[in-house]
Amino acid sequence: MEFLRPAGWQEALAAKAAHPDAVPLAGGTDLMVEINFDRRRPARLLDLSRIPELRAHEAGPDTVRLGAAVPYRTVVEELRGPLPGLALAAHTVGSPQIRNRGSVGGNLGTASPAGDAHPALLAAGARVEVASVRGSRLIPVDEFYTGPKRNALAPDELIRAVHVDTARGPQQFAKVGPRNAMVIAVCAFALALHPHTRTVRTGIGSAAPTPVRATAAEEFLAGVLDEGGHWASGRPVPPAAARRFAELAAAACAPIDDVRGSADYRRHAVAVLARRTLHWTWAEYGRDPREAVEGAA
Repeated sequence: MEFLRPAGWQEALAAKAAHPDAVPLAGGTDLMVEINFDRRRPARLLDLSRIPELRAHEAGPDTVRLGAAVPYRTVVEELRGPLPGLALAAHTVGSPQIRNRGSVGGNLGTASPAGDAHPALLAAGARVEVASVRGSRLIPVDEFYTGPKRNALAPDELIRAVHVDTARGPQQFAKVGPRNAMVIAVCAFALALHPHTRTVRTGIGSAAPTPVRATAAEEFLAGVLDEGGHWASGRPVPPAAARRFAELAAAACAPIDDVRGSADYRRHAVAVLARRTLHWTWAEYGRDPREAVEGAA
């Protein structure tokens, strides 16, 4: 196994261009497990740990830019305000040791349907900044997942950063697992309210071949909130509408039976998580809807 260790970003891009089969290594929380258990034996590893810009983040008034190697611990401790949904998801990742090493960029690179960051990124409408020696591009996160553990990266591209809009409304994340900590999600659900556009976005994890949005549920709920004047008044969502939202969220799933849960259980659990996160986000929004709406103007 050849070990490549570039000292800077341009050197890393050149190495990836010269060796498209080189597997990026940053936190190593997924890759090293696969290597240690002999499930994977790449010919080359591309160590990105010497590139400080990948561990930097910038929080502006409208957008947060996360370097690809920013650890989950930083998201939890420093970005809970602008990125509440992602911070909640980050808090559920593994143990403190894993959160010190693992990153959102690593989650995206692995592209596992069960990755905890994916639902929150989908709900927030994130963009993935990727680059090669040919240039850089921004990929909407909805278009980033192309299959189970597959993503939209070209062979010579690396993930440089993730851009996430600063939250302008409540966001929530919840997942189901066999215990409260250090588990791979049986399923996960994220919900974000966007009062400035009067829209709703969702994200579902571990209940389809890729992380997905429940677009029909989003459109239904946004219509209910708009037609009923809920954005302005903050009045509770009617119970029948909440149930229908949950049904549509479950219908967006395409789960499988595996050792962690059955397909039927996953659909049921996603519906429960959809109702719960809707209750939590709307309860937070309803405390002062005028502030949210006026702040979005």
